[in-house]
Amino acid sequence: MPYLTSTGTPRRTGGAEQLGFGVPGYAHPLLAPTEWAELTRPGTPLHWAVLNIDDGPGARPDPHCLEAAGRLRNARERAVRGATPRDSARGAGGRLLGHLDLAFGSRAFGELIADAQSFLDWYRVDGFYLGRCPAGRAELPAVRRLTSTLATLLEHDEGGDERGLLVLGAGTHPHPGYAEAADQVVTFCGPWADYRWSQVAEWTAAYPPERFAHFVHGVPRTHLEEAMRIARWQGAGTIFFTDRDRQHGQMDPFAALPSYWDEIVSRIGPGISE
Repeated sequence: MPYLTSTGTPRRTGGAEQLGFGVPGYAHPLLAPTEWAELTRPGTPLHWAVLNIDDGPGARPDPHCLEAAGRLRNARERAVRGATPRDSARGAGGRLLGHLDLAFGSRAFGELIADAQSFLDWYRVDGFYLGRCPAGRAELPAVRRLTSTLATLLEHDEGGDERGLLVLGAGTHPHPGYAEAADQVVTFCGPWADYRWSQVAEWTAAYPPERFAHFVHGVPRTHLEEAMRIARWQGAGTIFFTDRDRQHGQMDPFAALPSYWDEIVSRIGPGISE
């Protein structure tokens, strides 16, 4: 099985753990109204969704994005209030994350913090998704500085017991130190042809599934079960699988719902809002 660790170390997920969705970023609510509406449907096992207006918050508040953000926030509040004690671990589901483009480390620290503050002021986001995050050891100190500052911003903005969520969109296995720089790391983002033969970095075995996410495009409906099995064996707790790909003019395969959305929701199981 190519998706196991090379040493044969048993993975920490045997298939019983509950997977959930992380949405890398749907298209603008005017272009993808169905997609944004599905995020608030009762029972959808949503961990978080990314709001990305123009590789960031945009130049000014967008009324359509404000409405979509408000609906997701209200759905989350209803879900958390209705959670039973055994569902408390899933009460963090349905968070809205602002998209910060790190451009693989080339963005200035001040620009990123300014974008983060705009997301907080305008959309009251619950955290941040750090897109195009670098993965090398040399860039790690700068990423740590950024995530530490973002955590402080979120702490001051939240004003409550709940802490904000930070996700590193590396898309590959970064230096192990990145696991301590944020709450979650996207360790795979790519096509099904690569994912089905992928291997997980052995250092990830020291962390629970909620610390890792996988995004895979071009997954055929007939291979959904295999894809979910790979995610579980590789120790990823958050996923987004789609049959869309980069062919036929589709620039971003994650911008819209997969054709089998209802099926994958039913396979994963209901969320706390059901």
